[in-house]
Amino acid sequence: MKTLVTGAAGFIGSHVCDALLALGDEVVGLDDLTGGSLLNVPAGVQFVKGSVTDHAILRDVFEEHKFDAVLHLAAYAAEGLSHFIRRFNYENNLIGSINLINESVLHKVKCFVFTSSIAVYGANQLPMTEELQPVPEDPYGISKYAVELDLKAAHEMFGLNYVIFRPHNVYGERQNMADPYRNVIGIFMNQIMRGEPMTIFGDGQQERAFSSIEDVAPYIAQAARRFSCYNQVFNVGASEAISVANLAHKVADAMNAQPVIRNLPARKEVQSAYADHSKLAQFFDVRPEVQLSDGLKKMASWALHCDHQKRSEFGSIEIPINLPPSWVKLSD
Repeated sequence: MKTLVTGAAGFIGSHVCDALLALGDEVVGLDDLTGGSLLNVPAGVQFVKGSVTDHAILRDVFEEHKFDAVLHLAAYAAEGLSHFIRRFNYENNLIGSINLINESVLHKVKCFVFTSSIAVYGANQLPMTEELQPVPEDPYGISKYAVELDLKAAHEMFGLNYVIFRPHNVYGERQNMADPYRNVIGIFMNQIMRGEPMTIFGDGQQERAFSSIEDVAPYIAQAARRFSCYNQVFNVGASEAISVANLAHKVADAMNAQPVIRNLPARKEVQSAYADHSKLAQFFDVRPEVQLSDGLKKMASWALHCDHQKRSEFGSIEIPINLPPSWVKLSD
């Protein structure tokens, strides 16, 4: 297949590219490099620098390449920060996605694979299953769910087939550890390497299931060639939830460091978020999940030898009202 991967220089996107190349696909990767790195792009990927918000670049790329499938992973996935960067969030995560859907319809793409998020479910729906009615609570989740709805409408109007994945708290090698607003495992590891305490919002009893990239990327890569998956939605990732406080100790252990923790004022966030993945097993050959301790050790080994310790603050907070104090300092 000839496949377009957006966010190809990013964390999940680059791993999906690896999996597609292993399947024998011809892969074109698109990324604006604001959060990714050319070092992440696997050899064999034809790389195009550009943003999904630039519909002129997208038009040219789709004209040049006759894609069988589009795998859309480009996004700024800072869920908590999305309240304060609303315009940026919707321009990148929603409008950029619509640009891709338009071109996919116009160029008769066979399947559009979209990486959504369990952020669409909102709070108090546990375990999160695909049959639940999404009630997102933040602009990030709202933008993801809006794209899901648009894909359904595009299928019904134009026949564009889609597969939607809802991953959660994915970690592993190549993760952007310089971003202080997202990816708590990367944040913890970065803080340890900088000799700083690991910071936790509130008491750390928030529950999450942390997913190894190995439990996510292969399924996304396979989706477009599995016709039974067309026009379906799948949760994907790890099943076992732990508290953020417990996670901090596990990360410190993986880094061979003593856990030093500093609790910050609580922020508005979903208290518990973990999903059921039984539907995925009905459509894919699911392998055993990577144990959290094993995945953390593998990521730690990579992190200790990479040059990702410099912070990368977000430069244009749109609404500073109610911004967590620790983020206010970053944006000053």
